[in-house]
Amino acid sequence: MLAVAVGWHVYALTHDPLALGLVGLSEFLPFVLLVLVGGHVADYAERRAVASRAYLLVVLCALALLSLAAGGTQRVWPIYLVIGVFGAARAFWAPAMQSMLPGLMPRSEFAGAVALNSMLYQTATAVGPVLGGLLYLVGAPVVYGACLLLFTVTLLLVRLIRADTRPAAPPELGSAQRFLEGLRFVRGSPLVLGAISLDLFAVLFGGAVALLPIFARDLLHTGPVGLGLLRAAPGIGAGLAAVTLAVRPLRDHAGRALLGGVAVFGVCMIVFGLSRNLTLSFVALLLSGSGDMVSVYVRAILVPLVTPDALRGRVSAVTSMFIGASNELGEFESGLTASWFGAVPSVVAGGVLTLAVAGAWALLFPGLRRLRHLR
Repeated sequence: MLAVAVGWHVYALTHDPLALGLVGLSEFLPFVLLVLVGGHVADYAERRAVASRAYLLVVLCALALLSLAAGGTQRVWPIYLVIGVFGAARAFWAPAMQSMLPGLMPRSEFAGAVALNSMLYQTATAVGPVLGGLLYLVGAPVVYGACLLLFTVTLLLVRLIRADTRPAAPPELGSAQRFLEGLRFVRGSPLVLGAISLDLFAVLFGGAVALLPIFARDLLHTGPVGLGLLRAAPGIGAGLAAVTLAVRPLRDHAGRALLGGVAVFGVCMIVFGLSRNLTLSFVALLLSGSGDMVSVYVRAILVPLVTPDALRGRVSAVTSMFIGASNELGEFESGLTASWFGAVPSVVAGGVLTLAVAGAWALLFPGLRRLRHLR
């Protein structure tokens, strides 16, 4: 909901593709500067408490956006500033939440829990943008107000977690060597490095999310509700794939599924970029979400299970940094290339590059390609 509101709000104020890219950059820069710190904190402090404090900051960000919209601001820099604070908060809650999850259930149930969690998340990802687009018809303050309410509920739910979320073996605080152990572990593990770097480059090149307001308004000739549907389509596709994986977990050829999911994502981005039909664009984005979900599912199981608990916060931080780079930096890349060459060439070229990345990673990381079972 927040993404739809911010994207439409900024584009309505500027009509500039680069301004949409700057939204992603505003979130990415503070996130990437602080996420390793957040990972170190997640391996030192009680993880639930870290996540709670970060979510409190997110609540304040939603309140600030509500105040800006209600005040009728005509400037975009305050919005960028708030999104930057949001990115800083995510640098702490993302490693804390990711590192605590494997300790909340028996190891044998983790793969099923990942699929269930992904299904619930993608359901919210599908419903949220549509609801955000509908509420935006009433006004941006209504969307930001709803986000404020839901982020507050999120904070309360995190506070209700009763499991012991303390790290098993906290590192020495202030040790630079231990601070960088997450990076060293990822660099020394071809499976982990291959899985998370594949996501980095695939989404960096292939993402079209930042440009959806342009496609919705200027090329598909629809409004905020249409934008909400387009924004929801990847989540719907991912949710359907997550349901399938929850019922029939991936039992063999996990590496091929990972690479194949990225390839499907690239093809769908090419189709979306060339489409001028709202239904076809929706289907292309839906299938792109399904392909992406398969790769996310494999990575979400693989990385935590091969990472020692004492390193999970810092490795989660590195993973979040890669994913953040692919998402927010990818949005900036999309906005920048769209301002230079146009939205359509930017998306189509990105899809082609995503296919090239999937092929290159199959050759560069043979162990990842040959990966069969997740356990």
